Amino acid sequence: MTHDTSRRWQMLAITAAIFYVFWLLAPVLMPFVFAAMLAYLGDPLADRLQRVGMGRTLAVSIVFIVLLLLAVGALLLLIPLISRQIDNLVQNVPRYVDWTRNTALPWLQAKLHLDPRAFDTDRLMEQLKAHLGSIGDAASTLLGKISRSSVGVIAWLTNLVLIPVVAFYLLRDWDRLVAWIDGILPRSVEPTVAHLAREADSVLGAFVRGQLAVMLALGIFYGGALTLMGLSVGPLIGMVAGLLSFVPYLGFIVGFGSALIAALVQYGDWSHLLIVVGIFTAGQLLEGYVLVPRLVGEKIGLHPVAVIFAVLAGGYLFGFLGVLLALPAASVILVLLRYLTERYRQSSLYNEEGAGDPVLAEVDVVVDTPQGTVETSTVVGRHDDPKDAVPPT
Repeated sequence: MTHDTSRRWQMLAITAAIFYVFWLLAPVLMPFVFAAMLAYLGDPLADRLQRVGMGRTLAVSIVFIVLLLLAVGALLLLIPLISRQIDNLVQNVPRYVDWTRNTALPWLQAKLHLDPRAFDTDRLMEQLKAHLGSIGDAASTLLGKISRSSVGVIAWLTNLVLIPVVAFYLLRDWDRLVAWIDGILPRSVEPTVAHLAREADSVLGAFVRGQLAVMLALGIFYGGALTLMGLSVGPLIGMVAGLLSFVPYLGFIVGFGSALIAALVQYGDWSHLLIVVGIFTAGQLLEGYVLVPRLVGEKIGLHPVAVIFAVLAGGYLFGFLGVLLALPAASVILVLLRYLTERYRQSSLYNEEGAGDPVLAEVDVVVDTPQGTVETSTVVGRHDDPKDAVPPT
């Protein structure tokens, strides 16, 4: 085994060990991942403040206070809105139940030719009422469960407190950490890793900031449009559709389906259904032709199938943490795949002309014979010498 081969195997083993340790520690990494995301989002602004003459600690303190105020403001704005929407949903449960029992299920039975006894509507409606009714008490139920477990209380509070604390220190020492990682890299691979890191940072920064802006814009658009048409749960449906839009078509499917059902129950006519169709069609056009090209850009280039696979694979391997990190990780993996593809195209494996091809060319051969000079054509392989070719007799 050559020295280069041995070094590559060592680096591969170290990389695999690091990923295995992260996989083992996934259950406790949640607050650190959230903190790292906040630090990553705030680092460009802190760098700009440093360039105008501020010290790193002061710049980080200002950025941290701004992020904290934005988070608190969002909570103060969203919690009452979500609470009102949930109360509205619970109050409309009898209407939804009646519509399901007297309209939806009979229509399905008639169209699909099902036995009416196949639907136990009473039991189904009781379960639906129980589940929807419990939504309004979700906060008290959660607090009750947590209060019964002192370990759960301590863990929950610890994670909640850790996020801002870790985010502050990561943001303050972000450049120092990057320099430290660069310093411990093997010098033979440092230029390549630094180049890939810069490209991944560009792609990841464009994705994270752009996708958050797209989600916010879609949530405002869907919620505002559904509210203007008079849908009682329009803001809630809009927020859900916006939050789920990080997975291609998931926010559209969930929001569109929910809005159709809500419009059917509330109005029961075709005009409002067409309005819902128009709203979500406009939302898809807005997302595809305005928001994503302008806010995210074409640099990421993740195919929708790749996005769906990344979300499912991340959720399977790491749970909610994997879902949270699936798309950022996929964008970084895309950078690595582009690099590996370029290296492959420059390698001898890609460029070397194939050996052993049985028939590759036809050449003219001149041969001296007793009857005189004869010029003929013969087929030779790529690595055959035309002078060795023997003309047919």
